Amino acid sequence: MIRISVIIAASLLFITCRPAISATHDDVDRKVEELLSKMTLEEKLGQMNQLSPWGDPSEIASAIRKGHVGSILNVVDPEMLNAVQKIAMEESRLKIPVIVGRDVIHGFKTIYPIPLGQAASFNPELVEEGARVAAIEAASVGVHWTFAPMIDIARDPRWGRIAESLGEDTYLTSVLGAAMVKGFQGSDLSDPSSIAACPKHFVGYGAGEGGRDYASTFIPERTLRNVYLPPFEEAVKVGAATFMTSFNDNDGVPSTGNKFILEQVLRKEWNFDGFVVSDWASVTEMIAHGFAKDPKEAAEKAIKAGVDMEMVSGSYMSSGKQLLEEGKITMGMIDDAVRNILRIKFRLGLFENPYVDTSAPPVLYAPAHLESAKEAAIQSAILLKNEGEVLPLNANTIKTIAVVGPMADAAHDQLGTWIFDGDKNYTRTPLATLKEQYGNDIRILYAAGTEFSRDARTDGIAAAVNVARQADVVLAFVGEEAILSGEAHSLANLNLQGAQSDLIAAVATTGKPVVTVVMAGRPLTIGRDVEVSNAVLYNFHPGTMGGPAIVDLLFGKAVPSGKLPVTFPKEVGQIPVYYSHNSTGRPYQGSETMLNDIPQEAGQTSLGNTSFYLDAGFAPLYPFGYGLSYTTFEYANLRLFSSSLKANDVLTVSVDIANTGKYDGVEVAQLYVQDCFGSVTRPVKELKRFERVPLKAGEKKTVTFTLPISELAFYNIDMIKTVEAGDFNLWVGTNSQAGLMTSFMVE
Repeated sequence: MIRISVIIAASLLFITCRPAISATHDDVDRKVEELLSKMTLEEKLGQMNQLSPWGDPSEIASAIRKGHVGSILNVVDPEMLNAVQKIAMEESRLKIPVIVGRDVIHGFKTIYPIPLGQAASFNPELVEEGARVAAIEAASVGVHWTFAPMIDIARDPRWGRIAESLGEDTYLTSVLGAAMVKGFQGSDLSDPSSIAACPKHFVGYGAGEGGRDYASTFIPERTLRNVYLPPFEEAVKVGAATFMTSFNDNDGVPSTGNKFILEQVLRKEWNFDGFVVSDWASVTEMIAHGFAKDPKEAAEKAIKAGVDMEMVSGSYMSSGKQLLEEGKITMGMIDDAVRNILRIKFRLGLFENPYVDTSAPPVLYAPAHLESAKEAAIQSAILLKNEGEVLPLNANTIKTIAVVGPMADAAHDQLGTWIFDGDKNYTRTPLATLKEQYGNDIRILYAAGTEFSRDARTDGIAAAVNVARQADVVLAFVGEEAILSGEAHSLANLNLQGAQSDLIAAVATTGKPVVTVVMAGRPLTIGRDVEVSNAVLYNFHPGTMGGPAIVDLLFGKAVPSGKLPVTFPKEVGQIPVYYSHNSTGRPYQGSETMLNDIPQEAGQTSLGNTSFYLDAGFAPLYPFGYGLSYTTFEYANLRLFSSSLKANDVLTVSVDIANTGKYDGVEVAQLYVQDCFGSVTRPVKELKRFERVPLKAGEKKTVTFTLPISELAFYNIDMIKTVEAGDFNLWVGTNSQAGLMTSFMVE
């Protein structure tokens, strides 16, 4: 955690000097009860009401003055925030501060790679550091609360919000999601550089039908508990202050009205004592779901389910009193919601320090933050192909570089989705960085070929081919504009948009080496583009410092170490495709009869009786955990310290990893386990541990993993979480489809 400490120390030179206000749980609870006893019903409902400051400012001020507003959204001007808080603290009866929320998803001003990109680093410390920087910057202008991390398990790249996710894997998402919570909240919520985290979307949002946003999900309880809930439970364990419900209904019950997940699981099983906020208008959207007939019934169902604060739709304020009078809700339900909200306000220190110190400059784009963002972009890049070792480029021998593609100088789009406060004027693009670092020594020719990613015109491709012919190497920067991923940006076609594939194919006909650099918000079906490229470097939108990071990677100042946090399909028709699927009764056995292998008028045979596609085969384009380096790594001598264990034992595994290439590098070693036989069918593999292993050229290390057998527990046929005795397979290797294998037994 040394890097995080350095960043905090550097940043706090600029931030307000107000002290952290530490308080015991008992002290906070005493203050909550004392305040609650003084509140009217309208003031209690006001704490449950969150507004976005639209409309008449005088009406908003009046509502705050009356104690009818518990939180406001999307105000990041310190003077305005102080004016709002001044009304709450000096003009309202009980002087309860408002909590200010903002979407700070992968950076506030200094923009890091999108969360899916950060997940590719397989580096919890770096992910925590990114959230810490975001918190420091956002807190410096008065933000108290962010609606992140998004820890939905996302296995459908058609879904635009996969960009906000940490990928398809439950364990990786659990580890990195917890790291983000710790980064946002720091060691003390009342610290001036901390903001409250809000893990979302609770729960199952990433499993929407057809990859469509807001769509229904059908996740049975066992799968919900084994796959989708664990990241949220881990967030509770590390102290997440708030939770947000999801838009989707699961098996007919919208999450915002789902008492099972909010009361039974979150409160009773996990003992969560923060507060739950609805997603934007998701209380009254239960009317559109057909789950409530009007705002009054929607408010009733959300309050009964355990949604403490309503985001923007106002039904609690408009209907709460009548619902109470009619006996449809109880004062106890309202009091519990208000307790939860006040508890977090006290823990944030808002009662003691409600204002932004406007005498101190906001901490934005600090040098340490920019350097951290660059390192995150480096570690998030995934090398998918490097034919003939075309990379890294040799600056001493290359005379001319051709730069083509719409993403080479796309200052806005490389920032990615959900960057409300990012500023493209601070973005360092690859083209600008190439000119800055190498323009004096290497001739750099630029012809975009297409103006933007969706540009279907081909009239600019000839100019791109012309510069390619003059160059020693072609760098093709392609991908997606930021607007093509994120909320409500689902796609049915995952090919490169517009004429980008035509552009890559055209420059490849020159015979010059083509290095394709992708910047996108999701996995794309790029098989045709990979085939004609000599090298492919994939970047999930890399943020402010993406240009310097990519250029350092291209020229070998940095060595790629990123691994895919999500499976890449060959074709959209393979979706859902993810590594930890169940086996089926006739699993794929490694041989395929493809569509064009079948003779005309063939007899109706079953072609091997295994599970695959005639036109796409079984395997994805790239598996989960895949990623190359400029060097090579060799695994050997996998050994278990015991091959027969009990449920309360700890499994110890070691393996030797050698760097057999000529570059220093970092390998992400991954440990997978398979429960071979269970009371219910189990996944073919599950990630259970990973470690970033730095190795100098020629160096060998022994890496040791420890895995408590208790972590092999799952919800069995009786819906009881347990470790079942039996046989297990174990792999350690470089991705989910490669590695050394051994076995062990649990008695």
